[in-house]
Amino acid sequence: MAAELSSKFTVGGQELKNRIVLAPLTRSRCEVTEDPFDIKNSLPNELHVEYYSQRASGGLLISEGVQVSELGWGWMCAPKIMEEAHAEAWKPVTKAVHEKGGLIYMQLWHLGRQTHSSFHPATNKIVSASDVKMAGEAKTITGEKVEPETPVPMTKEEIQDTIAAFVNGARLAKIAGFDGVELHSANGYLIDQFLQKRTNKRTDEYGGSMENRMRLLKEIVEGIIAEGSFPANRIGLRLSPNGVFGDMGSDDNNVMFPFVAKELNKYGLAYLHVMDGLGFGFHNLCPPVTMYDFRKVWDGPLMCNVGLTKDEAKGMLRSGTTDLVAVGRPYIANPDLADRWINDWPLNPDADYATWWQAGIGAKGYTDYPFYEPEKSAEKKDE
Repeated sequence: MAAELSSKFTVGGQELKNRIVLAPLTRSRCEVTEDPFDIKNSLPNELHVEYYSQRASGGLLISEGVQVSELGWGWMCAPKIMEEAHAEAWKPVTKAVHEKGGLIYMQLWHLGRQTHSSFHPATNKIVSASDVKMAGEAKTITGEKVEPETPVPMTKEEIQDTIAAFVNGARLAKIAGFDGVELHSANGYLIDQFLQKRTNKRTDEYGGSMENRMRLLKEIVEGIIAEGSFPANRIGLRLSPNGVFGDMGSDDNNVMFPFVAKELNKYGLAYLHVMDGLGFGFHNLCPPVTMYDFRKVWDGPLMCNVGLTKDEAKGMLRSGTTDLVAVGRPYIANPDLADRWINDWPLNPDADYATWWQAGIGAKGYTDYPFYEPEKSAEKKDE
């Protein structure tokens, strides 16, 4: 029987009430503080509680990217998961989602070369797999747009510290009440910088061959499993083989990313979340990697993402190409998107781009979008 948007599905031993997933969306709604190093601007607050609980009708919610270390920090008013205070601040969020019958995973995030040294006064540097400078622009801790800096290749000690930071983030996510974690290995952030040969020029055991380039990701997965807060089937993975975000794209991605999936398939992870769509920008350096390519090498749940319309999502599910559909931008303006899609209700107008990730504007463009009210709609038709 073909899967539908409303079909139930099991991930990590937990039943999802439908196949619609809130994709991770960084929204910068932590408190704005005078001191940028004040912990308050990295703590979720009552706005986050409302935002995520509003969207709990989805089968699974994936949190915004949550920064795991100081060297990985680079986005103001986005949350962190580095110490007990961060875990405590997340507890009301997970409690509210669970009270509405939802499930929520935390996305663990390290920006790598996409940050700026002003965030790291102790070291005054940014790090990556290699010293490959990103094109485009970067933002300082005060929000000034500047030319990106050249990253410093990570030492083996820094790599081990980073693995420990992801493991600690997972441990704290469990304390905070999350149902699982997702590793942000996409969009040109640190793990992706190790995976892709465009940014990984290393000659040690973390560079060169496909096995070596995926070593960091593999060791993070193994570290989280060994620590024990989450079993393998509560650890999700996000990849973006086709995207250009963060000045990414490599000519062997069509070989590298299925290889990564095949190797990590051995662990029995929660799901593989693939940004397979080309709407986020396509690098054109090799053939696009499709969900079918991953289906051939991945036995667990598959989740597709990027620019899906309702009809496209339905088609992907019915064809068996994917098991879950992750939705981002439409979920911003429609907190009840899952109900709207399943019931064929109309959507709210698209969200204003200016409010997507805007610190200091509070509920505006974040928690102030209306839910659909069938009764009122019926009344209007009768008038």
